[in-house]
Amino acid sequence: MNDVERRFPRHSRSVGRARKWLRQQVSSWAIPDETAQTALLLLSELMTNACRHARVPPGRQIGVRCVRTADTLRIEVSDANNDWPRPRQASARDCSGRGLTLVAILASAWAVQPRPYGIGKTVWFELPVRSR
Repeated sequence: MNDVERRFPRHSRSVGRARKWLRQQVSSWAIPDETAQTALLLLSELMTNACRHARVPPGRQIGVRCVRTADTLRIEVSDANNDWPRPRQASARDCSGRGLTLVAILASAWAVQPRPYGIGKTVWFELPVRSR
């Protein structure tokens, strides 16, 4: 099992930085391209949600954790807001609101759970990893 973590400021620029970090990580783990692209998309959605909706005191950061097992890639995004996200029905005219729906459709599993020590939550998803 491989396990890496990184923290990012709660700022819109962190979405791209998290994607770059994950892109390097999945490449070093030889994750197949299709799985890597899906992971990057879903990470972007969760990071965007955390940056936009996690109304927390200044200085709080967003944590990202990646865990690679023999057959699974798990990505976790944690913030200090106790409000749990809920998928919503976005209309055709809405410019946003589809992130968790994408996670639910594309991931093999996903959930929200409280962070240890009682502050905030972690939203995670898993993707199957098939050998190249």
